Amino acid sequence: MAQMWRGVVHEYAEFIPEHIKEAVVTLGEGGIPLIRSSTVQRRLADFGVHAEVYIKFEGRNPTGSFKDRGMTGAISAEKAKGTKVVICASTGNTSASAAAYAAAAGMTSAVLVPDGKIATGKLAQAIAHGANLLQVDGNFDDCLIIARQLAKDFPVVGLVNSVNPNRLQTQKTASFEVVDEMGDAPWIHAVPVGNAANISAYWMGYKEYADAENAANRPQMWGFQAEGAAPMVNGKRVENPKTIATAIQIGNPASWDLAVSAAAESGGLFDTVTDEEILGAHRILSNESGVFVEPASAAPLAGILKEAESGKLSAALSELSERRAGTAQIVFTSTGHGLKDPNWALYDINLKPKEGSEPIKVQNSVDAVAGALGL
Repeated sequence: MAQMWRGVVHEYAEFIPEHIKEAVVTLGEGGIPLIRSSTVQRRLADFGVHAEVYIKFEGRNPTGSFKDRGMTGAISAEKAKGTKVVICASTGNTSASAAAYAAAAGMTSAVLVPDGKIATGKLAQAIAHGANLLQVDGNFDDCLIIARQLAKDFPVVGLVNSVNPNRLQTQKTASFEVVDEMGDAPWIHAVPVGNAANISAYWMGYKEYADAENAANRPQMWGFQAEGAAPMVNGKRVENPKTIATAIQIGNPASWDLAVSAAAESGGLFDTVTDEEILGAHRILSNESGVFVEPASAAPLAGILKEAESGKLSAALSELSERRAGTAQIVFTSTGHGLKDPNWALYDINLKPKEGSEPIKVQNSVDAVAGALGL
């Protein structure tokens, strides 16, 4: 008999620390299949790159982003400890996830968001789930400093940002799902990088699954940052990060060291993509692949296309082919649903209405509709 998906803690219990399993809080996160993208494959072929391409669309999680994977671990551990209030700093997705899981756990949630730098869809989610929302006159890094200090000063408060190690322990399950579906790790796995927990968690999971002999190989981890918020690429903190991809608008990643290790150990890389390249990839995903994502989620596709055009992707796959058999496989993670930040589906980089974003007005007749459709 088929069994319902039980959430990542239960499904991958043997890989989850015991203290997280004492009081599990789940909304059924995870269990997300890969989407093969023939359209992206054809675009890569134009650059002489031949590979299977898959999208790990984490927008299908309960609150619409990959944050739910880590939040089940963080909130479960806090519940087991008897924590009354959970707090986080957020550019949006973490706030929505923390508020939802706190509500399910019967906890109070407090969210610190940067002034003017949070998408309306994410703000609405946090409010809907009952969060105490405070908009700080500063950036994300300022919010995180305050959240950390509050958790330190008040024992009843638990910090559930990605610096909480329990987040990574359940967030890593995304890589387990990739291997379970593909039969092995892909050759390259590309992710957007903001606070840098995702690339760290994926690499943790791939290593653990390989060590358990559930995978024969480990992928290269490729991380992409927006050009205006690229501390990992530049090797220094960005004081005033700026990008349309607000989910990765972070100047001082909390998981910096772990992310550097993930890229180095895997033979991967960090690189930047422009806001224009992000929006271009955003259009490809929605118009050609049928996958509607928030801007930050398009960053890895923008990066893969950039590296294909430069020849770097072809060179990497050629090198990997010397120790891996079969067709090259690339997976990239799209971290959040497009409804999180839908405005960029309607406007271009200059905030002007995108062509086709306004309905065409027609008369009330079959002939008028047929004419407008060119039938």
